[in-house]
Amino acid sequence: MPSENIQWFPGHMAKTRRLISENLKHVHIFIEVLDARVPVSSRNPELRRLTGDKPTILLLNKASLADPAASQAFVRQYTDRHTVCLLCDCVTGEGLNRLPGAIRTVLSDRVERYEAKGQAGRHLRAMVVGVPNTGKSTLINRMSGVSRLKAENRPGVTRDKQWVSTKLGIDLLDMPGVLWPRFDDRITGENLALTGAIKDDILDMESLGRVLVHRLRDMYPAALAQRYRLTEVAGWQALGDADLVELIGRKRGCLLSGGTVDTERTSNLLVDEFRAGRIGRLTIDRLPAASTVEPEEEKASGTGEERDGHA
Repeated sequence: MPSENIQWFPGHMAKTRRLISENLKHVHIFIEVLDARVPVSSRNPELRRLTGDKPTILLLNKASLADPAASQAFVRQYTDRHTVCLLCDCVTGEGLNRLPGAIRTVLSDRVERYEAKGQAGRHLRAMVVGVPNTGKSTLINRMSGVSRLKAENRPGVTRDKQWVSTKLGIDLLDMPGVLWPRFDDRITGENLALTGAIKDDILDMESLGRVLVHRLRDMYPAALAQRYRLTEVAGWQALGDADLVELIGRKRGCLLSGGTVDTERTSNLLVDEFRAGRIGRLTIDRLPAASTVEPEEEKASGTGEERDGHA
């Protein structure tokens, strides 16, 4: 899967960028939803240019699927005087109770002005942005208390802007997910593909399976070995990526007639289990080089078995 050669859909992205620019004047704050498993790869550099000097809250969503130690390190890295960073899980609602208070704290000057004018109940307005499939619509449904927006675990569901009012005194503007036209960094494209930000039907899933085992062998070897019983095979660490996928396929019974391993089926299984958290709580982005904190925390990761069924 040569992700540096994948071309996106400039017409759709140009429309989304235009929608964001046209609605800047209508909102007080941005909520950028990131995938906690890939907090660098899912942070769109174009969004930072589009949002200008508006305050931003970064939500590291799907935190229940990510390495807890790495998530805390990213929160520290991303929090500064201009940005608040919070961990959450929009499916379960965990951590979202902190969001309304964080919005009011960031916009405290505006809240005080409203109160001074006798407009204490006046709603604040936030634009919800992010790359596809990070959970923007799920977040809005959670905050509004009803399923007003269609939300699925695949990219491209939201097609146009949608305003949603909440009982929290905050109006939310949902935007379509936006990817940038071309990835300068191959790993960024791979990580977004692995977490479902890119439609699977334009990807080579067998290549993606090899990318995943390469990434996990490097960053979370213990979790990979435990999930697929690799320690039963001497020298598994020295296998090439394709051979490792084949070994996992054989262990899982992904066989064609004649006993040949079905590598396509195995690759889909690997990617599906990673996305569902069944291999463990994993973060496959590393902190920027300036940081000395590494995401590897095997003892905190666990096997992820308790996450079965989470999508």
